[in-house]
Amino acid sequence: MKTIKILSMMIFCSLFFLTGARAQDKVDYFVGKWNVVATGLPNGDSKMLVNLERVDGKLKGGMLDPATGKPTLAYSKVEETEKSVTVYFTAGGYNVYLYLEKKDDNHVTGNMMDMFDATGERVVVAKP
Repeated sequence: MKTIKILSMMIFCSLFFLTGARAQDKVDYFVGKWNVVATGLPNGDSKMLVNLERVDGKLKGGMLDPATGKPTLAYSKVEETEKSVTVYFTAGGYNVYLYLEKKDDNHVTGNMMDMFDATGERVVVAKP
């Protein structure tokens, strides 16, 4: 009888710990708004407000006007990995891509077209 109680307790504890480990949600790091600056462009540094949202399990979005927050152009394609995201769009008649990689909780680094350095910071909205 003792063996059955001990075995039952071990099974219960194992299930408890396994269930607890799976209950944690995966953080969707790149979802949200990002202030990104690409440096060294021919016309000077470019400040962008990058917006990414999860729609039907995929990242989508576009650039926003920093002054109004309204969309200015949509991404034609978004590729994501666990630690990076690449957004593709058309600007000035050219197909452009912006690669961003996770640096820490609220910062990204990367490049535009593998030529120009880019850094970004998450736009944190204060909760009331």
